[in-house]
Amino acid sequence: MLSNFIAFFLQINVEEKIKNAPDNRYEIGYVIGIYLPFILLVAVAYFIYYKAKNRKDLED
Repeated sequence: MLSNFIAFFLQINVEEKIKNAPDNRYEIGYVIGIYLPFILLVAVAYFIYYKAKNRKDLED
């Protein structure tokens, strides 16, 4: 209940902030902030897959 109340007041209108930003660096930072966690998650998943696939103790 309290978290919903706080989240309501913390909502940010991103489009308005980008439109009112002083330069393009804000938009670049926003894009990096959106895609970087996804890219890191994919990289970690691939690393785990690669290590599991190349285990020496598996006998196929």
